Amino acid sequence: MKRVGVIGGGQLAWMMGDAAQKLGLELVVQTPSREDPAVAIAADTVLAKVDDATATAVLAGKCDIITFENEFVDLDALSILAHQGVCFRPSLEALIPLLDKYHQRCYLRDLGLPVPEFFAIEPQDKEKIASKLGFPLVLKSRRHGYDGQGTFIIKDFASLQPKLDYNITESAFLIEEFVPFERELAIIAARSVDGEVVTYPVVETQQEEQVCRRVIAPAKITPKQAAEIEAIAHTILNSLQVVGVFGIELFLTADGKVLVNEIAPRTHNSGHFSLDACETSQFEQHLRAVCGFTLGNPALRCAAAVMVNLLGYENSQSDYEQKRSHLLQIPQAHLHWYGKTESRLGRKLGHVTVLLDNQNQNEAMDVARSIESIWYPNIPIG
Repeated sequence: MKRVGVIGGGQLAWMMGDAAQKLGLELVVQTPSREDPAVAIAADTVLAKVDDATATAVLAGKCDIITFENEFVDLDALSILAHQGVCFRPSLEALIPLLDKYHQRCYLRDLGLPVPEFFAIEPQDKEKIASKLGFPLVLKSRRHGYDGQGTFIIKDFASLQPKLDYNITESAFLIEEFVPFERELAIIAARSVDGEVVTYPVVETQQEEQVCRRVIAPAKITPKQAAEIEAIAHTILNSLQVVGVFGIELFLTADGKVLVNEIAPRTHNSGHFSLDACETSQFEQHLRAVCGFTLGNPALRCAAAVMVNLLGYENSQSDYEQKRSHLLQIPQAHLHWYGKTESRLGRKLGHVTVLLDNQNQNEAMDVARSIESIWYPNIPIG
């Protein structure tokens, strides 16, 4: 039985569990805590931080291939293992241009893809910011930002200065223009060992406080826009010679222009709907790709779907059993609870996907509001 090592033991690795069983694979995870979700589904576990390359060497001894649940790794240290014959998929070479958000944006620009205006700035250069881009603007940490962490919408210089002063020890920042988008979009794409690329339907993502709150599949866009986004995905994955699943986030402007925002070199929150709504989930697709199997069909098996993240809104040890029971009473609802033992503000505790019989945007939003009225306190049903 083939064993796949996964660096990271959070919900993304946990959601590979059913797919691994279906494909006759075993998962071995490297993660710092026995309480992390994927420990429950793993055949074996290496307890260590994801950037601990010494632990990854131990992981390599327990599996055939190593893949990634998150990108917070030490590529220089892992490259030593790669030279020793450890198989990483996607390859470390594919990750090199992506882990630093400034380098990633430069890579996309150099591919000729449309991106927001941007530049890198060191803390000592903060006086130059206003002259380069007007306000509002977006400030991002170049490394280790996710779920809104390290991303700030800055309205004026008075708001900017404390952010830079507080983060003065960080090596650098990415500054980009604020895009007054009409909507945010995403696409999940997979590339096989043989270079086959498949894409999932383009979805609309809705964020609050820079954290994904809802996903609607498929997005309400024109066939031309969908084709453009699919072409962007093909360009990126083929240029990087990726093996595995990537998530690509985009902006759609009011005049219909598509801009590439960020790439996640792994399975992605915007693809969670695929667990229940698609012929092949993004998690099965990722395992198929990294193991050299034929890629599966990414098509929707329903007219549409809406996915809502269940985010922590309090500090608690509750498993929210009553709320989860109510959520499951929604017709065609599928609840995925990540088994985390602690709730805190903004933490992703689970998600709900509801399959829909039509592509009515208003109906999708009504379903999303129904979910949120059950989950979040003090939100009226309506």
